[in-house]
Amino acid sequence: MSVIETASRVLRDEAAAVESLVNKLDGQFEKAVRMIDKSKGRVVLTGMGKSGHIARKVAATMASTGTPAFFLHPAEGIHGDLGMVTSEDVVIAYSNSGETMEILNILPSLKRIGPKLIAVVGKTNSTLAKNADAVLDAGVEKEADSLGLAPTSSTTAALALGDALAVCLMENRHFTADKFAIFHPGGSLGKKLLMTVEMVMHKGEDNPVVQEKASVKDALFVMTSKGLGAVSVINAEGSLIGLMTDGDVRRGLERGTDFLTVHLSDVMTQEPIVITSGRLAAEALHIMENHKPHPITVLPVVDENGRATGMVHITDLMKQGVV
Repeated sequence: MSVIETASRVLRDEAAAVESLVNKLDGQFEKAVRMIDKSKGRVVLTGMGKSGHIARKVAATMASTGTPAFFLHPAEGIHGDLGMVTSEDVVIAYSNSGETMEILNILPSLKRIGPKLIAVVGKTNSTLAKNADAVLDAGVEKEADSLGLAPTSSTTAALALGDALAVCLMENRHFTADKFAIFHPGGSLGKKLLMTVEMVMHKGEDNPVVQEKASVKDALFVMTSKGLGAVSVINAEGSLIGLMTDGDVRRGLERGTDFLTVHLSDVMTQEPIVITSGRLAAEALHIMENHKPHPITVLPVVDENGRATGMVHITDLMKQGVV
Protein backbone atom coordinates (compact mmCIF):
# COMPACT_ATOMS: atom_id res chain seq x y z
CA MET A 1 0.00 0.00 0.00
CA SER A 2 1.37 3.43 -0.95
CA VAL A 3 1.87 6.31 1.46
CA ILE A 4 -1.10 8.18 -0.02
CA GLU A 5 -3.30 5.11 0.25
CA THR A 6 -2.32 4.61 3.89
CA ALA A 7 -2.90 8.25 4.74
CA SER A 8 -6.27 8.18 2.98
CA ARG A 9 -7.31 5.12 4.95
CA VAL A 10 -6.31 6.75 8.26
CA LEU A 11 -8.27 9.90 7.46
CA ARG A 12 -11.34 7.91 6.44
CA ASP A 13 -11.17 5.77 9.58
CA GLU A 14 -10.82 8.78 11.86
CA ALA A 15 -13.59 10.66 10.06
CA ALA A 16 -15.84 7.62 10.47
CA ALA A 17 -15.01 7.48 14.17
CA VAL A 18 -16.10 11.08 14.63
CA GLU A 19 -19.22 10.56 12.51
CA SER A 20 -20.22 7.60 14.68
CA LEU A 21 -20.45 9.87 17.72
CA VAL A 22 -23.50 11.62 16.29
CA ASN A 23 -25.69 8.59 16.96
CA LYS A 24 -24.33 8.32 20.51
CA LEU A 25 -25.44 11.79 21.58
CA ASP A 26 -28.20 11.34 24.11
CA GLY A 27 -29.54 12.53 27.43
CA GLN A 28 -26.17 11.96 29.06
CA PHE A 29 -24.61 14.65 26.86
CA GLU A 30 -27.43 17.07 27.66
CA LYS A 31 -27.04 16.25 31.35
CA ALA A 32 -23.32 17.05 31.16
CA VAL A 33 -24.02 20.43 29.57
CA ARG A 34 -26.65 21.29 32.20
CA MET A 35 -24.32 20.17 34.96
CA ILE A 36 -21.61 22.57 33.83
CA ASP A 37 -24.06 25.40 33.14
CA LYS A 38 -25.46 25.18 36.67
CA SER A 39 -22.04 24.91 38.30
CA LYS A 40 -20.79 27.89 40.29
CA GLY A 41 -17.22 26.64 40.00
CA ARG A 42 -14.88 25.70 37.18
CA VAL A 43 -14.44 22.75 34.88
CA VAL A 44 -11.47 20.57 35.82
CA LEU A 45 -10.28 18.27 33.05
CA THR A 46 -8.02 15.33 33.71
CA GLY A 47 -6.56 12.41 31.82
CA MET A 48 -3.39 10.36 31.57
CA GLY A 49 -1.11 9.87 28.57
CA LYS A 50 -2.75 10.61 25.21
CA SER A 51 -6.09 11.14 26.95
CA GLY A 52 -4.34 13.75 29.06
CA HIS A 53 -3.25 15.63 25.95
CA ILE A 54 -6.85 15.66 24.74
CA ALA A 55 -8.14 16.82 28.13
CA ARG A 56 -5.57 19.62 28.19
CA LYS A 57 -6.65 20.83 24.74
CA VAL A 58 -10.35 20.76 25.62
CA ALA A 59 -9.61 22.71 28.80
CA ALA A 60 -7.88 25.36 26.71
CA THR A 61 -10.81 25.50 24.28
CA MET A 62 -13.32 25.91 27.08
CA ALA A 63 -11.27 28.58 28.82
CA SER A 64 -10.97 30.61 25.63
CA THR A 65 -14.69 30.40 24.86
CA GLY A 66 -16.19 31.55 28.14
CA THR A 67 -16.14 28.43 30.33
CA PRO A 68 -13.52 28.70 33.12
CA ALA A 69 -11.51 25.51 32.92
CA PHE A 70 -8.08 24.07 33.68
CA PHE A 71 -6.19 20.80 33.34
CA LEU A 72 -5.29 18.68 36.36
CA HIS A 73 -2.67 15.96 35.92
CA PRO A 74 -4.04 12.90 37.78
CA ALA A 75 -0.60 11.75 38.95
CA GLU A 76 0.04 15.19 40.43
CA GLY A 77 -3.48 15.15 41.84
CA ILE A 78 -2.71 12.37 44.31
CA HIS A 79 0.32 14.35 45.50
CA GLY A 80 -1.52 17.50 46.49
CA ASP A 81 -2.94 19.10 43.33
CA LEU A 82 -6.43 17.86 44.21
CA GLY A 83 -6.42 20.86 46.53
CA MET A 84 -7.29 22.93 43.45
CA VAL A 85 -10.65 21.15 43.15
CA THR A 86 -13.71 22.37 45.07
CA SER A 87 -17.20 21.01 45.61
CA GLU A 88 -18.55 23.68 43.24
CA ASP A 89 -16.49 22.37 40.31
CA VAL A 90 -17.25 19.83 37.61
CA VAL A 91 -14.54 17.30 36.78
CA ILE A 92 -14.32 15.80 33.30
CA ALA A 93 -12.17 12.66 33.29
CA TYR A 94 -10.85 11.22 30.02
CA SER A 95 -9.95 7.55 29.79
CA ASN A 96 -10.52 5.36 26.76
CA SER A 97 -10.49 2.16 28.80
CA GLY A 98 -12.19 3.71 31.80
CA GLU A 99 -9.71 1.77 33.91
CA THR A 100 -6.71 4.12 33.92
CA MET A 101 -5.13 3.57 37.34
CA GLU A 102 -4.09 7.20 37.88
CA ILE A 103 -7.69 8.31 37.27
CA LEU A 104 -9.19 5.62 39.49
CA ASN A 105 -6.76 6.55 42.27
CA ILE A 106 -8.22 10.06 42.55
CA LEU A 107 -11.86 8.94 42.53
CA PRO A 108 -12.13 8.40 46.32
CA SER A 109 -10.79 11.89 46.99
CA LEU A 110 -13.09 13.42 44.39
CA LYS A 111 -16.03 11.70 46.08
CA ARG A 112 -15.05 13.30 49.37
CA ILE A 113 -14.43 16.75 47.88
CA GLY A 114 -17.79 16.64 46.15
CA PRO A 115 -17.53 17.92 42.55
CA LYS A 116 -19.76 16.46 39.85
CA LEU A 117 -17.96 13.95 37.63
CA ILE A 118 -18.32 13.52 33.87
CA ALA A 119 -16.58 10.52 32.32
CA VAL A 120 -15.49 10.52 28.69
CA VAL A 121 -14.77 6.88 27.98
CA GLY A 122 -14.54 4.29 25.26
CA LYS A 123 -16.21 1.67 27.47
CA THR A 124 -19.44 2.70 29.18
CA ASN A 125 -19.39 -0.30 31.56
CA SER A 126 -15.97 0.62 32.97
CA THR A 127 -15.15 1.50 36.57
CA LEU A 128 -14.80 5.20 35.75
CA ALA A 129 -18.16 5.28 33.96
CA LYS A 130 -19.91 3.54 36.84
CA ASN A 131 -18.66 6.18 39.26
CA ALA A 132 -19.58 9.19 37.13
CA ASP A 133 -22.63 11.46 37.29
CA ALA A 134 -22.75 11.61 33.49
CA VAL A 135 -21.09 9.37 30.91
CA LEU A 136 -20.10 10.46 27.40
CA ASP A 137 -19.49 7.54 25.06
CA ALA A 138 -16.42 8.20 22.88
CA GLY A 139 -15.92 4.58 21.90
CA VAL A 140 -14.74 3.67 18.40
CA GLU A 141 -14.78 0.40 16.48
CA LYS A 142 -11.06 0.44 15.70
CA GLU A 143 -7.94 2.54 15.83
CA ALA A 144 -6.60 3.92 12.56
CA ASP A 145 -3.13 2.36 12.69
CA SER A 146 -2.47 -0.95 10.94
CA LEU A 147 -1.99 -2.75 14.27
CA GLY A 148 -5.14 -1.29 15.80
CA LEU A 149 -3.21 -0.36 18.92
CA ALA A 150 -2.06 3.29 18.80
CA PRO A 151 -4.50 5.90 20.16
CA THR A 152 -5.61 7.47 16.87
CA SER A 153 -9.32 7.21 16.09
CA SER A 154 -10.14 7.08 19.79
CA THR A 155 -8.27 10.30 20.64
CA THR A 156 -9.71 12.07 17.60
CA ALA A 157 -13.22 11.08 18.67
CA ALA A 158 -12.60 12.14 22.25
CA LEU A 159 -11.30 15.51 21.09
CA ALA A 160 -14.29 16.09 18.82
CA LEU A 161 -16.67 15.22 21.63
CA GLY A 162 -14.91 17.70 23.90
CA ASP A 163 -15.13 20.39 21.24
CA ALA A 164 -18.86 19.71 20.86
CA LEU A 165 -19.27 20.12 24.60
CA ALA A 166 -17.29 23.37 24.61
CA VAL A 167 -19.29 24.84 21.73
CA CYS A 168 -22.62 23.95 23.34
CA LEU A 169 -21.51 25.71 26.52
CA MET A 170 -20.26 28.66 24.48
CA GLU A 171 -23.61 29.10 22.77
CA ASN A 172 -25.61 28.57 25.96
CA ARG A 173 -23.62 31.39 27.55
CA HIS A 174 -24.11 33.69 24.52
CA PHE A 175 -20.37 34.06 24.09
CA THR A 176 -19.82 36.86 21.56
CA ALA A 177 -17.04 37.79 19.16
CA ASP A 178 -16.20 40.77 21.38
CA LYS A 179 -15.68 38.50 24.37
CA PHE A 180 -13.58 36.15 22.24
CA ALA A 181 -11.36 39.08 21.26
CA ILE A 182 -10.87 40.04 24.91
CA PHE A 183 -9.50 36.55 25.59
CA HIS A 184 -7.27 36.68 22.47
CA PRO A 185 -5.77 40.19 22.43
CA GLY A 186 -2.30 39.17 21.26
CA GLY A 187 -3.04 37.06 18.22
CA SER A 188 -4.33 37.75 14.75
CA LEU A 189 -7.86 36.84 15.84
CA GLY A 190 -7.82 39.53 18.50
CA LYS A 191 -6.46 42.06 16.06
CA LYS A 192 -9.19 41.25 13.58
CA LEU A 193 -11.84 41.69 16.22
CA LEU A 194 -10.46 44.60 18.23
CA MET A 195 -8.21 46.81 16.12
CA THR A 196 -9.94 49.77 14.49
CA VAL A 197 -8.87 52.07 11.67
CA GLU A 198 -8.33 54.80 14.28
CA MET A 199 -5.51 52.74 15.79
CA VAL A 200 -3.50 52.45 12.57
CA MET A 201 -4.38 55.50 10.45
CA HIS A 202 -2.10 58.47 9.80
CA LYS A 203 -3.71 61.59 11.24
CA GLY A 204 -2.90 65.18 12.18
CA GLU A 205 0.42 66.28 10.74
CA ASP A 206 0.94 62.82 9.23
CA ASN A 207 -2.26 62.98 7.19
CA PRO A 208 -1.41 63.94 3.58
CA VAL A 209 -3.97 66.56 2.48
CA VAL A 210 -3.95 69.45 0.01
CA GLN A 211 -6.50 72.10 -0.90
CA GLU A 212 -8.46 71.65 -4.11
CA LYS A 213 -6.86 74.75 -5.67
CA ALA A 214 -3.35 73.27 -5.40
CA SER A 215 -1.41 72.13 -8.45
CA VAL A 216 -0.21 68.60 -9.12
CA LYS A 217 3.30 69.79 -8.26
CA ASP A 218 2.15 71.02 -4.84
CA ALA A 219 0.36 67.75 -4.17
CA LEU A 220 3.43 65.78 -5.23
CA PHE A 221 5.56 67.58 -2.62
CA VAL A 222 3.04 66.68 0.11
CA MET A 223 2.78 63.10 -1.10
CA THR A 224 6.58 62.71 -1.05
CA SER A 225 6.97 64.23 2.42
CA LYS A 226 4.30 62.02 4.01
CA GLY A 227 5.48 58.84 2.27
CA LEU A 228 2.08 57.18 1.78
CA GLY A 229 1.96 57.34 -2.01
CA ALA A 230 -1.28 59.32 -2.02
CA VAL A 231 -2.78 62.64 -1.01
CA SER A 232 -6.35 63.56 -0.08
CA VAL A 233 -7.81 66.58 -1.84
CA ILE A 234 -10.12 68.69 0.34
CA ASN A 235 -12.27 71.80 -0.06
CA ALA A 236 -12.29 74.87 2.18
CA GLU A 237 -14.48 73.07 4.74
CA GLY A 238 -12.05 70.15 4.96
CA SER A 239 -14.38 67.74 3.16
CA LEU A 240 -12.78 65.10 0.98
CA ILE A 241 -13.46 65.69 -2.71
CA GLY A 242 -10.79 63.53 -4.32
CA LEU A 243 -7.66 61.40 -4.06
CA MET A 244 -4.43 61.56 -6.04
CA THR A 245 -2.03 58.61 -5.92
CA ASP A 246 1.48 58.00 -7.17
CA GLY A 247 -0.11 55.92 -9.92
CA ASP A 248 -1.95 59.03 -11.12
CA VAL A 249 1.37 60.90 -11.13
CA ARG A 250 3.15 58.22 -13.18
CA ARG A 251 0.38 58.11 -15.73
CA GLY A 252 0.27 61.91 -15.89
CA LEU A 253 4.00 62.28 -16.45
CA GLU A 254 3.61 60.28 -19.62
CA ARG A 255 1.85 63.34 -21.02
CA GLY A 256 4.89 65.54 -20.43
CA THR A 257 6.39 67.80 -17.75
CA ASP A 258 3.58 70.34 -18.10
CA PHE A 259 1.46 67.81 -16.21
CA LEU A 260 2.89 69.17 -12.96
CA THR A 261 1.20 72.53 -13.48
CA VAL A 262 -2.31 71.27 -14.19
CA HIS A 263 -5.16 71.56 -11.72
CA LEU A 264 -5.71 68.65 -9.33
CA SER A 265 -9.31 68.24 -10.42
CA ASP A 266 -8.04 67.13 -13.83
CA VAL A 267 -6.12 64.14 -12.49
CA MET A 268 -7.54 63.15 -9.10
CA THR A 269 -10.04 60.36 -8.52
CA GLN A 270 -13.32 61.97 -7.56
CA GLU A 271 -15.50 60.31 -4.91
CA PRO A 272 -12.82 57.78 -3.90
CA ILE A 273 -13.55 54.78 -1.69
CA VAL A 274 -13.30 55.85 1.95
CA ILE A 275 -13.63 54.39 5.44
CA THR A 276 -14.43 55.82 8.88
CA SER A 277 -12.12 55.62 11.87
CA GLY A 278 -14.45 53.44 13.94
CA ARG A 279 -14.51 50.60 11.41
CA LEU A 280 -12.36 47.53 11.98
CA ALA A 281 -8.86 47.54 10.52
CA ALA A 282 -9.66 44.11 9.07
CA GLU A 283 -12.51 45.71 7.10
CA ALA A 284 -10.10 48.25 5.64
CA LEU A 285 -7.80 45.45 4.52
CA HIS A 286 -10.71 43.56 2.99
CA ILE A 287 -11.78 46.64 1.02
CA MET A 288 -8.26 47.20 -0.30
CA GLU A 289 -7.60 43.60 -1.29
CA ASN A 290 -10.96 43.08 -2.96
CA HIS A 291 -11.18 46.34 -4.88
CA LYS A 292 -11.97 45.85 -8.56
CA PRO A 293 -10.47 45.78 -11.09
CA HIS A 294 -7.24 46.02 -9.05
CA PRO A 295 -6.40 46.02 -5.32
CA ILE A 296 -5.59 49.41 -3.79
CA THR A 297 -3.02 50.35 -1.14
CA VAL A 298 -4.54 53.39 0.60
CA LEU A 299 -7.90 54.47 1.98
CA PRO A 300 -8.78 58.03 3.00
CA VAL A 301 -10.43 58.17 6.42
CA VAL A 302 -13.38 60.52 6.86
CA ASP A 303 -15.64 61.52 9.75
CA GLU A 304 -19.43 61.47 9.76
CA ASN A 305 -19.47 64.83 7.94
CA GLY A 306 -17.13 63.67 5.19
CA ARG A 307 -14.10 65.59 6.42
CA ALA A 308 -10.72 64.00 5.71
CA THR A 309 -9.33 62.99 9.11
CA GLY A 310 -6.66 60.49 8.13
CA MET A 311 -5.32 57.89 5.76
CA VAL A 312 -4.60 54.19 6.23
CA HIS A 313 -1.99 52.33 4.17
CA ILE A 314 -1.99 48.60 3.57
CA THR A 315 1.57 48.22 4.91
CA ASP A 316 0.45 49.61 8.28
CA LEU A 317 -2.17 46.88 8.50
CA MET A 318 0.35 44.18 7.57
CA LYS A 319 2.81 45.42 10.17
CA GLN A 320 0.12 45.15 12.84
CA GLY A 321 -0.63 41.57 11.86
CA VAL A 322 -4.09 42.29 10.46
CA VAL A 323 -4.37 39.48 7.89
